[in-house]
Amino acid sequence: MSKIRLLIIDDSALIRTMLTKIFETSDAIEVVGTAADPIIARDKIKKLHPDVLTLDIEMPRMDGLTFLRNLMRLRPMPVIMISTLTEKGAAITLEALAMGAVDFVAKPKVDVSNTLQSYAEDLIEKVKVAANAHIHSAKNTTIAAPKAAEKLNADAIIPAAIPKNHFAKTEKIIALGSSTGGTEAVKAVVKDLPNTTPAIVISQHLPVAFSASFAKHVDEVTAMTACVAEEGQEIRAGHIYITPGDKHLLVVREGQRYVCQLNDGPLVNRHKPSVEVMFRSVAQNVGSNAIGVMLTGMGADGAVAMKEMLEAGSINVIQDEASSVVWGMPGEAYRQGAAHYVQPLDKIAAQILALV
Repeated sequence: MSKIRLLIIDDSALIRTMLTKIFETSDAIEVVGTAADPIIARDKIKKLHPDVLTLDIEMPRMDGLTFLRNLMRLRPMPVIMISTLTEKGAAITLEALAMGAVDFVAKPKVDVSNTLQSYAEDLIEKVKVAANAHIHSAKNTTIAAPKAAEKLNADAIIPAAIPKNHFAKTEKIIALGSSTGGTEAVKAVVKDLPNTTPAIVISQHLPVAFSASFAKHVDEVTAMTACVAEEGQEIRAGHIYITPGDKHLLVVREGQRYVCQLNDGPLVNRHKPSVEVMFRSVAQNVGSNAIGVMLTGMGADGAVAMKEMLEAGSINVIQDEASSVVWGMPGEAYRQGAAHYVQPLDKIAAQILALV
C-alpha cells in the first residue's frame, strides 16, 4: 500500500521540523515537502501532488483561511488545521471547518517540542483518516475511520444498570453525539428545528476553549436557545445544552425534572466529553422518553451506549455514510444494531420532528 503523501504548511521552522519528525515515525505517512507560507505551498502542491495538507492559520503573505478558501474552490483536498489560534481563536478554527477542513489540532503555546510529541498519536491518526476523504465540498465528504486503541469505557464514570421506570414523565429529550465533521453537521440539523422542539443535549468532541464559541455558532443558526451546559442546570424544551470540552455530561432525574450533571472523571474512549457517558446516562434516566442521534465522527464513542438506549426504549437515528465526513461513530452504532433510522444529514431534522 502506498504511503500518504503529506505537505506541511507552517511559518515556524521549529513546527515544520517537529511535525516532520512525528509523521516520519509512521509507516503510513511520507512527508513529501514543507512550506513556510501559502504562496510557496501553492507551487509545491502543483509539483508534489500531496494527499493531505497540514495548515497553519496565521502566516505571512497570505493567511491560512484565505488560502483554504481558495484551495477548496479550486482544488478541494483534505486539510488538517494546526495553529496557535486553534485554542484562543476558536471561532477562526470553526470557520476553517465550515470551509471544508477535515479536522484540527491545537498547536501548544509553550514547550512546543515536548507537547507536540505528546500529540503524535492523535496527529498521525487524524492524517490517516483525512487521507481517505472524498472531498467534494464542506458538506459532502466521506471517510472511514481506523480503529482507535482500547481505552476506558463508560463504566469508569457511570456503571451499567437496569433503566429506571419513566412512566411518570412524558417530556422527551434528544441526545446527540458527534465528532469529526460534527461542528457543521450539528448546525445543519438544528437550523431547521423550531423553538418548540424538546430539549437537546449534545456531546461534541472539542477542546474546552471551543465550547463557548461553538455554542454561539449553534445559537445563531437555530430558533432554539443554545448554551454551554452548567452543573445542575434544568433541561427544558426549546433549549440546546452543549457539553463543555473538559467535562462529561450526564442527564439525571430530580423529581419531575431532568438536570445536567457535569463529571470531571477520566477520559472515556479517549474523549472528554464522551458520547458514551452521556448516552448511558440517558438510557438509564430517560429511557423510552429519549431520542438518540449519532452524527459524523471518528472512532466508536457512543455506539455501545446507543444500543443501551435502544434497549431502554429510545428511538435512535444515525447519519448515513454518504453524508458523513467520517462514518466511524454512526457506522459502529449501525453495526451494533443501535439504529432505527439511517438518514442523510439533510433529512435528520425532519426525522426528529416526525418522532416528537
